[in-house]
Amino acid sequence: MARSLYERLGGQDALAAVVDDFVARCAKDGRINGKFAKTDIPRLKKMLIDQVCEATGGPCVYTGRDMKETHAGMGVTSGEFDALVEDLVASLDHFDVPKADQGELLGLLASMQNSIVEIDSSQTGTRLPDGYQPAPALS
Repeated sequence: MARSLYERLGGQDALAAVVDDFVARCAKDGRINGKFAKTDIPRLKKMLIDQVCEATGGPCVYTGRDMKETHAGMGVTSGEFDALVEDLVASLDHFDVPKADQGELLGLLASMQNSIVEIDSSQTGTRLPDGYQPAPALS
């Protein structure tokens, strides 16, 4: 029986390590870090781990908002989405994730692009709109 992408990626601990590295890269990336200005980082990490775990065939259940609701009003550009994907690829490369597995994971994430991107522009580094309301912090 073929192993799930979740298993091939190394399971829960490996996903957590990649997410930690990825979130740190995003925080340092001036092309996109403004979009995370109001983000509760512990919540973001938990939601990312759960979402990737579930999407790749792992035992987790993602309980967060859908991507359209989460990103509504953020003004995310296609350039910022591309920059985020570049940061994710850098994190996957850092952990020597095979290119075939990266491609499968990125394919899953690509299906979310239309729900995340609100502005068709290559511009990056745009400010988070003042009225944007993030999800509440984890309790």
